[in-house]
Amino acid sequence: MNRPADGPLPIPADDIDAWAARFDLLGDPTRLSLLAYMHLHPGCTVGELAAAAGTTPTTTSQALRVLRRQGWVGVERDGRLMRYTLLDDLAHRVLHLMGHRHAVG
Repeated sequence: MNRPADGPLPIPADDIDAWAARFDLLGDPTRLSLLAYMHLHPGCTVGELAAAAGTTPTTTSQALRVLRRQGWVGVERDGRLMRYTLLDDLAHRVLHLMGHRHAVG
């Protein structure tokens, strides 16, 4: 049943843009795979993430760069290794809503 709009959108336009950007990040299978793996295994290296996602280290690094730029992923140096961790609470909650649980610990 179609009915005319009664007024402004129930979500502010700025929020719609922000949500669209978030869903765009989650819409990429490589990025979603990396986020899901980091959710279960915080502190992974690029090599570990690439193996888990079935991608090359270059593709993984490019996806991580996008996620870091958006503040979803953090990185810490561990000697010569760089270890990546999921930082974004909303992404964390979305992974839970998808049924993706992590180990307690």
